[in-house]
Amino acid sequence: MGNIGIPTVDLAHFVSGSEEERAAFIKELGKAYEKVGFVAVVNHGVDEGKVRRFYDLVQAFFALPEEVKKRYEIPGLFGQRGYTSFGREHAKGSDAPDLKEFYQIGQTVSDEDALRAEYPENVAVKELPEFLETGVNLFKSFEDSGTRLLQAIALYLGLDEHYFDHWVEKGNSILRAIHYPPITREPKSSIRAEQHEDINLITLLVGASAEGLQVQTLDGQWVDVMAPEGYIVVNVGDMLQRLTNRRLRSTTHRVVNPPRERWYTHRYSIPFFLHPRSDMPLNVLESCVSDERPPAFDDITAGAYLDERLREIGLKK
Repeated sequence: MGNIGIPTVDLAHFVSGSEEERAAFIKELGKAYEKVGFVAVVNHGVDEGKVRRFYDLVQAFFALPEEVKKRYEIPGLFGQRGYTSFGREHAKGSDAPDLKEFYQIGQTVSDEDALRAEYPENVAVKELPEFLETGVNLFKSFEDSGTRLLQAIALYLGLDEHYFDHWVEKGNSILRAIHYPPITREPKSSIRAEQHEDINLITLLVGASAEGLQVQTLDGQWVDVMAPEGYIVVNVGDMLQRLTNRRLRSTTHRVVNPPRERWYTHRYSIPFFLHPRSDMPLNVLESCVSDERPPAFDDITAGAYLDERLREIGLKK
């Protein structure tokens, strides 16, 4: 595992490698997702320049006065687009609000597309004219990289390589920019983001600006995860766990507060939550069912499951 805390894989082996390298990558990725649920990916295809540009704009946005940011918190969008203020979201099963504020950019489709009515408009930031366009560009890069990873996962599961392509193209994915402000007084909890699992198929997280991410191992230990520059951390979400009947693991993770001497630090992170379209069935795959592993979940669509989970974490009433 190395000092990163989780297995590492090289996506170039899948995208442009030999047959042997492709086969080895598929096996490495699949086994890591069965045992750990998290990997660090190098040569992922997400342009570092795009990441840095968006990070700069994200820091500028969160530095705006509170009353300016609040203009971008739009009732009725349930945080799915635009700004969500500090302490609004909590982990499933927890009443304690997470110590963060965030901004979300979602899927863009043309006016002629049938999905147009399903996806709300993204929210532009008047004070930062490049913010939305830069975020949408980064969104597309993450979407491409995530689709490649899902192709490898499909092959590992014995499915057609392009099984997921149709479902995630124009899917209900979200690019989320998160700000964990400095801690100014003794916190009630040592946790900036309570332990949780992600809702979606996979999450791609580009280098958080400070330490704090921890992953829970199979034996219940918490392991620090630090991805060096140039890596992205990619984990299995609950939708993929559900689809694979828990063969691939949606691992519990959290963000802990820094040591007291570093309370003054800001933490920023930019996860990309790769979601399918809402009509994708999450029915357990037949290839993941056996006498020893009977179906653990009822049939449900991705849209119905997302709706249920947004209510559980307090974003939807």
